[in-house]
Amino acid sequence: MRILVTGGCGFIGSNFVRLLLATRQDWTIHNLDALTYAGNPANLADVAPQAGARYVFHKADIADAPAVERIFTEGKFDAVVNFAAESHVDRSITGPLAFIQTNVVGTAILLDAARRHKVARFLQIGTDEVYGSLGPTGRFTELSPLQPSSPYSASKTSADLLALAHFHTFKQEVLVTRCSNNYGPYQFPEKLIPLMITNAMGDIPLPVYGDGLNVRDWIHVHDHNEAALAVLERGRAGEVYNIGGDGEMTNIEVVKMILSELKKPESLIKYVQDRLGHDRRYAIDSSKTQGELGWKPKHRPAQGIKETIAWYVANRTWWEPLRRKS
Repeated sequence: MRILVTGGCGFIGSNFVRLLLATRQDWTIHNLDALTYAGNPANLADVAPQAGARYVFHKADIADAPAVERIFTEGKFDAVVNFAAESHVDRSITGPLAFIQTNVVGTAILLDAARRHKVARFLQIGTDEVYGSLGPTGRFTELSPLQPSSPYSASKTSADLLALAHFHTFKQEVLVTRCSNNYGPYQFPEKLIPLMITNAMGDIPLPVYGDGLNVRDWIHVHDHNEAALAVLERGRAGEVYNIGGDGEMTNIEVVKMILSELKKPESLIKYVQDRLGHDRRYAIDSSKTQGELGWKPKHRPAQGIKETIAWYVANRTWWEPLRRKS
């Protein structure tokens, strides 16, 4: 099996590459990453050399059609997993065009290359943010209306629909996953959990949007990636699979948990003006994925977040240079 993972030096993608190298000994993994600010070769520094010929890195942008064509011609891939994306909502508000270029144009280029090179499977990694905001009850299912609220989520919605259109029009074996909020090791420290951990470690104020009562369904990155692998190997082409952690918490609950674990005072919390178009609540119904593929999340947020805090405490040399860059 020869598989192309795009965005494989990012947070979720690098953890996915690690999973494949550890569990699929007869697979060759090609990693295509542009190494933008969130793509960090250090995420794989300890495993890539050990993999030898089983791991191949390509520095390229998925929106660069000639580069993508060359990589597909040389690679002769059996599957593509597209993690590559601009993913930070705040950045999409201040600079939306970069999100359209990578998330929409880049996905279209990958899909076209995969079709022309007769790649057997194409997995598009999506987000629950395509569904918009929920009220106080209920969960998103795969049939929930798509109501994106930010340039980021609109670009990811577009990418999902492009992928599904390729299934219906060209009969490509395309699959789409939509996951809830990931956390875990190697997450760039602009996202909520690593930002709060690293700020608290430095006694820097912890900025919390609005009243802090926005609700997210948290999933450990390892659980997400095991689900994505199950979808790649056993999912039905043309289908959408929701991936959730059954771990709803308000943002302020997460922040206070981090402060408590690090033995820091809640006086470090600083409430700031709310984000434009900030969705109030996300919650994922992943019963389809669990029922069809036999997957279920293993990590509960309380324990998983504690393990994540311990990872950041033990890996200052990984995140401190990133804090200086961001």
